[in-house]
Amino acid sequence: MAKHGKKYQDALKLVDRTNAYGVNEAIELVKKTSIANFDETVEAAFRLGVDPKKADQQIRGAMVLPNGTGKSQRVLVFAKGDKVKEAEAAGADYVGDAEYINKINQGWFDFDVVVATPDMMAEVGKLGRVLGPKGLMPNPKTGTVTFEIEKAVEEIKAGKVEYRVDKSGNVHVPIGKVSFDEQKLAENFEAITETLVKAKPQSSKGVYMRNAAVSSTMGPGIRVDVSGFIRK
Repeated sequence: MAKHGKKYQDALKLVDRTNAYGVNEAIELVKKTSIANFDETVEAAFRLGVDPKKADQQIRGAMVLPNGTGKSQRVLVFAKGDKVKEAEAAGADYVGDAEYINKINQGWFDFDVVVATPDMMAEVGKLGRVLGPKGLMPNPKTGTVTFEIEKAVEEIKAGKVEYRVDKSGNVHVPIGKVSFDEQKLAENFEAITETLVKAKPQSSKGVYMRNAAVSSTMGPGIRVDVSGFIRK
């Protein structure tokens, strides 16, 4: 097990690991326990009562955080015809078809999100072996396979995040930067929590939102009381 340094140990002393804090108090602690000399990302983590092996419990989607993520996303759009100009006008960083498919096959990955029009997916699908493991494959469930290119690119640039349950039933989502004021981070946390609550599968039994936590990139995890978000 990796040993943490003195700064981390000092930050950990500020946190009661047995307590689930209110959202605002948890966010305040995240800022206090930020120990890096860079603007750390703040991440929310959720443990859900779902079985990801069941198709109807594979929670996945995307949403635009009310206050963005603080990160500039580089967007690659696979499109042709009029959709190329639409993507460029919306602010896409890279737009094209075969030329970018070839570049990716040669090891180019200078982008953060991939969007594709449905008529491009026959070709883009061939990149599944390289884009899939990196979580970059376009998917209709996250709004990245669409003819509404302008809307897709603008939402990504505005702070759209994807969420997806992993094999252990966990969801990890960035909700901003440590430099954000506490209210903006709290609003982003509340927005993603509400979205996950609404995504509860009907077949999910027992406690759905088992626990939640927030942390900065280098800081300790801080449990959050999300009982107020849970609907009967």
